Amino acid sequence: MHTSPGGRTPPRTALAMGPEAATAVFTPDALESLGRVCDLVPPPALHDFGTDRAHAVLRDVEVLVTGWGCPVLDASVLDRAPRLRAVVHAAGTVRELISQACWDRGIEVSSAATANALPVAEYTVAMILLTGKRVLERARDLRSARRRDDPLGTPRDVGNFGRTVGILSASLIGRRVIELLRPYDLTVLLHDPYVTAEEAAALGVESVGIDELFARCDVVSIHTPLLPATRGLVGRRLIGAMRPDAVLINTARGAVVDQDALTEAAALGRIRAVLDVTDPEVLPPGHPLWDCDNVLITPHLAGSQGNEWARLAELAVSEVARWTAGDGFAHPVRPERLAYLA
Repeated sequence: MHTSPGGRTPPRTALAMGPEAATAVFTPDALESLGRVCDLVPPPALHDFGTDRAHAVLRDVEVLVTGWGCPVLDASVLDRAPRLRAVVHAAGTVRELISQACWDRGIEVSSAATANALPVAEYTVAMILLTGKRVLERARDLRSARRRDDPLGTPRDVGNFGRTVGILSASLIGRRVIELLRPYDLTVLLHDPYVTAEEAAALGVESVGIDELFARCDVVSIHTPLLPATRGLVGRRLIGAMRPDAVLINTARGAVVDQDALTEAAALGRIRAVLDVTDPEVLPPGHPLWDCDNVLITPHLAGSQGNEWARLAELAVSEVARWTAGDGFAHPVRPERLAYLA
């Protein structure tokens, strides 16, 4: 068995995720990289902890590299994994994966949420800029008319110079959006009850109340996690306070928004919307939002997809290497923060 640069024996490590996730995230090259920093159980990944093979693997495993489709790590699973010391989640949220039993047993947890935040933030910034130029509507008009409009006749409210953008929640993604927006001539407002005015100033944004955020902004982007306190948070009052023709972007969770209130406002043409998430995840075929030309619905694609999965694998390999070397995780999940994470 090989040893780490520090002389420590690399930990017995196994993948635990759905087979599709394992194939998508851990290419042969990624598996080779992971195998260089740990004693990796050969694939396939565990996706059912009740099998004889899973029981045999869990008896010796010290680190689980988890992903989409991994069953909950509850007390019954941990009883079969007496040597488990760390979980490296090669995806975003661990809310549905990590049970209280993990924290009770002192298991260290890392998440690739930081890596997964970047493509969501990139999607958000792209949509802010595209809606400012009214790209989708103008492209549709061009396809219909087959002739260019008069550029000097463009309405004054088209464009991104001096627009006011509101960020709802300084989450990992919300903060990354703020960072990516810095080069643009935009005013950025933030509402997050856990961020002080001084912290907001350090981020380069203005901290405001939630009512002011919706009333002042040309576009509001939602980045709050779905918690009991945030379900339906963006309701009729806030949507009704939005400026005429303002844009609501949701890449968080569909249930954060009162969808009936949003549908009414969009159907009346009062506001525009970009929805990467809805409630339910796929709207029924007859839902009126499908027929709103001022609403863009995308299939929950903002997060890591395609070549972006490589970023998740790279972070997971790096975290396993750090843990093996005794350096601790660069992206730890703290139990006291779990209630506020997406």
